[in-house]
Amino acid sequence: MTSPLPQRVALVGNPNCGKTALFNQLTGSRQKVANYAGVTVERKAGRLTTPAPAGRSVQILDLPGTYSLNATSPDEAVTRDVCRGVYKGEPAPDLLISVLAATNLRLHLRFALELRQLGRPMLIVLNMIDAVRKQGLEIDVPRLQAELGVPVVTAIGVKRGGAASIVQALDEPVPPPPAPLPEGADLHAEIRRLMALCVRRTSTRHPQFDARLDRWVLHPVWGMLILLVLLFIMFQAVFSWAQPFMDLLQSGMDQLGEFVGTLLPEGILRSLIVEGVIAGAGTVIVFLPQILILFLWILALEESGYLPRAAFMLDKLMASAGLSGRSFIPLLSSFACAVPGIMSTRTIQNPRDRMVTILIAPLMTCSARLPVYALLIAAFVPSRTVLGLFNLHGLVLFALYAAGVLSALVVARVLKKRDTEEHPLLMELPSYRVPGLQSLCIELWQRARIFLSRVGTIIVTLSIIMWALSSFPAPPAGAAGPAIDWSLAGRIGHLMLPLFAFIGFNWQICVALIPGLAAREVAVSGLATVYSVGASEGDAATQLAPLLSAHWSLATAFSLLAWYVYAPQCFSTLAVIRRETGSWRLVWVSVVYLFGLAYLASFLTYHITRFFTG
Repeated sequence: MTSPLPQRVALVGNPNCGKTALFNQLTGSRQKVANYAGVTVERKAGRLTTPAPAGRSVQILDLPGTYSLNATSPDEAVTRDVCRGVYKGEPAPDLLISVLAATNLRLHLRFALELRQLGRPMLIVLNMIDAVRKQGLEIDVPRLQAELGVPVVTAIGVKRGGAASIVQALDEPVPPPPAPLPEGADLHAEIRRLMALCVRRTSTRHPQFDARLDRWVLHPVWGMLILLVLLFIMFQAVFSWAQPFMDLLQSGMDQLGEFVGTLLPEGILRSLIVEGVIAGAGTVIVFLPQILILFLWILALEESGYLPRAAFMLDKLMASAGLSGRSFIPLLSSFACAVPGIMSTRTIQNPRDRMVTILIAPLMTCSARLPVYALLIAAFVPSRTVLGLFNLHGLVLFALYAAGVLSALVVARVLKKRDTEEHPLLMELPSYRVPGLQSLCIELWQRARIFLSRVGTIIVTLSIIMWALSSFPAPPAGAAGPAIDWSLAGRIGHLMLPLFAFIGFNWQICVALIPGLAAREVAVSGLATVYSVGASEGDAATQLAPLLSAHWSLATAFSLLAWYVYAPQCFSTLAVIRRETGSWRLVWVSVVYLFGLAYLASFLTYHITRFFTG
């Protein structure tokens, strides 16, 4: 009887095996990202349609990377249970696709052998097979397949068409389950046997490129300098590369607001659509290029194999704060968004290290703060070059990011001052590789879609609420002063003012802080609403800069920048802290210490700036 064709398969493998690049190549844009039921572990699923004449649709899961089925984290537990077919609410995969980095076969074979012990249908994929040949090695694929009793194919995850062998294998019947090793068999001995039988050196060449590059990248002085230069260029690029695209978006939102304004008669509906919806969304959408460029850098550094090396380089620096280099990658991820950054702390095995990393992750400047930073920097920092090379706006942005990082190290040191235990860093350094263009584009599109969905839901909703608070109740007949002073927003702002006047905030800033707690980007649209800047009058973000520079002092602007370096992030961040730690106490600790730091930093910044500027 012929075995059935696979309908649901799972990609599984060690971190750095190139599994996600293969997933992106197999599924393209036909992906959905969600969480597994009951946990915050990310679930990526996609669809592959096999070529004609079969043209079958196959569901593909991208399981979290793990080194072993002996789970030590929620991610690894999900992978283990899905592979065993016992995860609640998830049907067992018809086929496990075990992805191995062919460049590090000795390490990755161990996990493949663990999977074989499950006795489930398997396919082994030797990824990065092109890099093996460059190392002067040759893998006898037919011999390895015969020894394992499992189909083995090769792939190049970052090359177009590099997953063709997997697609072909999915059009064939499910292979029979492999025979497991005898009970109590030594996996290390089996790995040595397989390596001796199936891998041979064809030349005396060694992975010289990686070795030569690592002499610089991992050098205690030059390596740190390279890291700083990369981060510095990244923040310069956020301003320099994004500007043409931002101008296009600004022009588009400007024209949309004017067009809609001509279609609707003067009145409350026109005000709601133009000033509430279009202006609210437009003031945030124009910053999408900057956010995507930041994501592009982080994704490219991750796919190139550089991030684990950066973690290794920073291990000593992190040790000065009582942490290990393993905390670096979650903290770097928090530059894009603190939510996935906090979730990625599951890879940190020491519970106290993980807790401290979670608490300092909000100090990393997430992409949601970029709209606020960009607005205030454009309004109050001159647009000129320094030393004929560096953009002054980029230098100020780099300083803001650096302030968050240094503060995080200080806070971590305080939280870990009684912990004298050392936690040595053991981390696999993958081979360097050129990031795949298709994979980068898919990942960027997913993040753009998530951002735009926030614009279409949270941000527009909050913008409409802000418009309503700023528009009602209307001032009585013959009332003096701006109409917004009589509105609910004006009253709320004036109630908050006694507390925030000490740090230079006016009541308009107080009003904008409220929706900024739900989504930081909304603070910009909040200011636009409070200052009655509408999309029909031109781009709101463009108008705000000169308006703020005319009404605010330099001390107030710098005070608000300092506030956003430290203030607690959005409600989503606080929610994920609660879910990851299971503790409301840690949520409140986070809120209180971040608000305290924000108020203190703003107070000092405001009064010091006033002292020097008069």
